[in-house]
Amino acid sequence: MSSPVTVVIGGASGIGLATAQDLEKHGHTVVVADLAPPDHGVRVDVADEASVAALFDEVLARHGAFTGVVNCAGVSTLGLVVDHDAAEFRRVIDVCLTGAFLVLKHAGSRIADGGVMISLSSLNARQPGTGMAAYCSAKAGLVMLTQVTALELGHRGVRVNAVSPGLVVTPLTAPAMDIPGVRDSYLENTPLGRSGEPEEIAALLRFLLSDDARWITGENVDVNGGAHLQRYPDLHGLVMKAFG
Repeated sequence: MSSPVTVVIGGASGIGLATAQDLEKHGHTVVVADLAPPDHGVRVDVADEASVAALFDEVLARHGAFTGVVNCAGVSTLGLVVDHDAAEFRRVIDVCLTGAFLVLKHAGSRIADGGVMISLSSLNARQPGTGMAAYCSAKAGLVMLTQVTALELGHRGVRVNAVSPGLVVTPLTAPAMDIPGVRDSYLENTPLGRSGEPEEIAALLRFLLSDDARWITGENVDVNGGAHLQRYPDLHGLVMKAFG
């Protein structure tokens, strides 16, 4: 029996890298796609439709078919709504929401029947953060996009889900953790009292890709140590206190 072919976008670092490594360990043939891919990876810019289409065409040319996609691409920014630079707002939306749409569009039209597509959302899909209008809006939109896509592709047996981590220290979140008070504020508002590990998210993603999750679609799975039960840290206030 041939191994399942799974595309991991944003697979060069952080949760994406942990996911690629976990899936390879469990028998998947993994195609890592990233803006700066490793050797034998594929370059992709999720905000560029031609780039996304070319990625999945290349996967088909290499492997003949694919059955799984995990999209971990994401960026963030910080700014109050009344002061927010519109171009910077669009940049986050372009990667986190429009980019996710382009992945679902071009993967969804090419993935094998019965395949699985998973997008990485965030605790901020349900929990607002001061100064995080762009990221929160993109991730909340991504959850609804996931549900619509699941509705539209269910007739092919294609499952579409999202996973929403809380604080996981990765290259994307690490700079914020160096700001005094930020890490403590996150952990004070997480009932389990710790941040997550990329490997824990990877294990959940592997489950959702597997036949054990074959009746799960249109879901957004929170994995945040219970942080959604409390309040989101005042990240903007802590940054202003540190840097003025």
